[in-house]
Amino acid sequence: MSLFPSSKKREFFTPDQQQLMVKAIQEAETNTSGEVRLFVESKCKYVDPVDRAKEIFFSLKMEQTKDRNAVLLYMAINDRQLALFADEGIYQRLGANYWNEEVRKIIRSFTKDDYTGGICAVINDIGEALKSEFPYERSDKNELPDEIIFGN
Repeated sequence: MSLFPSSKKREFFTPDQQQLMVKAIQEAETNTSGEVRLFVESKCKYVDPVDRAKEIFFSLKMEQTKDRNAVLLYMAINDRQLALFADEGIYQRLGANYWNEEVRKIIRSFTKDDYTGGICAVINDIGEALKSEFPYERSDKNELPDEIIFGN
């Protein structure tokens, strides 16, 4: 069974919205060695979206970044679930309270039907946190693709 079934992908966002989110990811990564990815699907396979985010995180090999400082924003639109999953390098430095507050922020945006704005704002916040903990160095390279990953 494939983690990312190959059937037709659903369009959750307009091309302009997608472009804004990719731009937010690129800007968030500008001043840091950290990496941010966004995975969107319609339904979560698990009761706990953190479990699904963890599965996706490791299937995308996000734990293989040099400084263990990758972050995955996971969303299941139809199930109204989301999770932030951060690798150990950044998770431990910022602590659970930081991540919980970022989830609360994005939920506040979502309750106002501002999905794109909420996603971009949280990605920006994560970028600032990554910049503070893992500042950009000349030898840094973009270790993971910036595009949005769409599941079913």
